[in-house]
Amino acid sequence: MPDFLGIDTSNYTTSAAIFRSEENRIIQVKKLLPVKNGELGLRQSDAVFHHTRQLPQMISELFSIESSLSPQYVSVSVKPRNADGSYMPCFLCGEGAAEMISTVNHIPLYKTSHQIGHILAALYSANAMELVNQPFIAFHVSGGTTDCLLCRPDKNKLIDVTQLGTSIDLKAGQAVDRIGLMLGLEFPCGQSLETLAAQSNQNFRIKPTLKGNDCCLSGLENKCRKMIDDGFPYCDIAMYCLCFIAETIMSMADVALKNSGKLPLVYAGGVMSDAIIRDKIISRFESAKFAKPVYSSDNAAGIAIYGYLCLKNCTD
Repeated sequence: MPDFLGIDTSNYTTSAAIFRSEENRIIQVKKLLPVKNGELGLRQSDAVFHHTRQLPQMISELFSIESSLSPQYVSVSVKPRNADGSYMPCFLCGEGAAEMISTVNHIPLYKTSHQIGHILAALYSANAMELVNQPFIAFHVSGGTTDCLLCRPDKNKLIDVTQLGTSIDLKAGQAVDRIGLMLGLEFPCGQSLETLAAQSNQNFRIKPTLKGNDCCLSGLENKCRKMIDDGFPYCDIAMYCLCFIAETIMSMADVALKNSGKLPLVYAGGVMSDAIIRDKIISRFESAKFAKPVYSSDNAAGIAIYGYLCLKNCTD
């Protein structure tokens, strides 16, 4: 079976991966885009610049890991989501590189979205690839999305995604980073916020704000700012932030399951790598599927697997 190359150039990370289909094994490399201290991310023009510099390095590093790597297919994320109007210039970097690799090497090129890559990486990591062939509910929770998605098999798109709910203001990853910076942490703040929260012994009772199956997270930022002003220990503020996000995601899942039936739950995206959030969700939904942290944060593993599944669909 052939090797499949995947490329992803998100607003946070330059990623490249090989899926060795014969061994069901991923080889991947990735590098965060540099963000200045105290800032909450990058302008798209800066992200494009850094991807342009980092992607050749990542491709070179990937192919130096094993001398036998020789992909016969390449796939790439070209937009954030499979939705009309979904566009970010940073994905042009990966798309252009993939098109050149495809042309020069005379190999097929498959294009998909960053979100589909996250979902497939979670399924692979959780040893749940069989869900590609049946309906399931996926959560994609990151710096740019807090989405509850109904996923169904699709012959052309592989996975047809219908949005069941989202955040109508602040995204979960944005909340983590904003509150982390308030507490003196460095961007991206997820891992350090989790470490800080682990020092807390508080057990907060949270009532999330939902409108239908959409959530509101801007109140979380305001609440944490007030907690700082009121002199709460920073570890308790960090714990409150993560508990609020966990309760919000669980409440969205409750609504989705009520409306769509008892379907498998899959959790993807960088925020879902947080152990405190994950443990709370599993305590309510024992069969929930989570990606391992290395496959939760932005990566090209799911993009490489997308190419494999597209070929498999064509040959089945």
